Amino acid sequence: MNRAIVRAHGTVSVARLPIAAPGRGELSVATEYAGLCGTDIQMLRGLRDDPARVIGHEGVARVVAAGAGVPARLAPGTLVAINPTHPTDPDFLLGHNVDGLLQERTLVPATAVSCGLVLPLPETTDAAVAGPLLEPLAVVRYALAELGAFAPATLLVIGDGIVGHLAVRAAGRWLGPGMRVALAHHTGPGLAFSASRPYRADLLLDTVFEVKLDGPVAALIATPRDATVAALESALGVGAEVVDIVGGLPPGATTPLLPGVDLTAVRAANRGGLPDPVRVTTARLGTGRPVRLFGHRGVGNRHLLDAAAELARDPGRYRDLITHETDLDGAARVMRALARSRERTIDGRRLIKLSVRTAEDTR
Repeated sequence: MNRAIVRAHGTVSVARLPIAAPGRGELSVATEYAGLCGTDIQMLRGLRDDPARVIGHEGVARVVAAGAGVPARLAPGTLVAINPTHPTDPDFLLGHNVDGLLQERTLVPATAVSCGLVLPLPETTDAAVAGPLLEPLAVVRYALAELGAFAPATLLVIGDGIVGHLAVRAAGRWLGPGMRVALAHHTGPGLAFSASRPYRADLLLDTVFEVKLDGPVAALIATPRDATVAALESALGVGAEVVDIVGGLPPGATTPLLPGVDLTAVRAANRGGLPDPVRVTTARLGTGRPVRLFGHRGVGNRHLLDAAAELARDPGRYRDLITHETDLDGAARVMRALARSRERTIDGRRLIKLSVRTAEDTR
């Protein structure tokens, strides 16, 4: 049997589920470390209707068993990361419509294996760092690579969760040392956390409108889905010329600042790293000023591999963002607390990233 954090009856608890043997083209993997994402928290709070009973799309795992036809590079014992977003098959979205990694054993379906979404990692990988941080850093890699093509002078990051903090720390690495980075917060505790960190943005803002930003300005919106439209409007209000909508959106989201633009469709136009380059929408504000918009759901394999290399190069630059670490039972307790309240203080500390230890040593 498999210990898993299961969603049922409006709560989460650790339960035992049968371990499924992999069929042809499938893999059974043992999660070593997994992360809890902002979209996971939204599911816990009932803001999303994703059906997976076991959530979790961030993590590092080890292959336990392989079905017939699986490539030799994915032999049992191989350390792997799984790209959670299939670029062409909407029936595979790990931890959303397919049971995810917050369990001891996960069955990876053939559609993900055959598409190359299971990526072998070097045996030297620090799974304790890569497990919770690899996928969100890959999201940042995707965003910064595309925003950097517009040669901005200032990067405005709105959202002080894990993606926002990773973007601040990776901007100098991936956009160059001359980039000015501003991080906008929505709460005092969030601002206080950022001010206490060893790697800080050039500007820490408690409101986007408190300072004039040097242009051209690129904005990265990394907010919960119920705050994304307001964050976009704030970015447009301070003159952002290009915006990446990383944060989720409700269906058919719009803003009166951009008449006729379906923001949800703009974000959904790029999925799992395709198309390459990203599809960009050019719109005009009421003043006539043009703004370029794009977004993306998930990342491509190249973004995950770039993120893995960055974490291997300088893990200390990112490690302190893992603010909480626990096992499956402890994670279920934290998840219940997050489901009940919008507060992000757990055990007296602000939660940025929860790391969950799951599997025993399977080598």
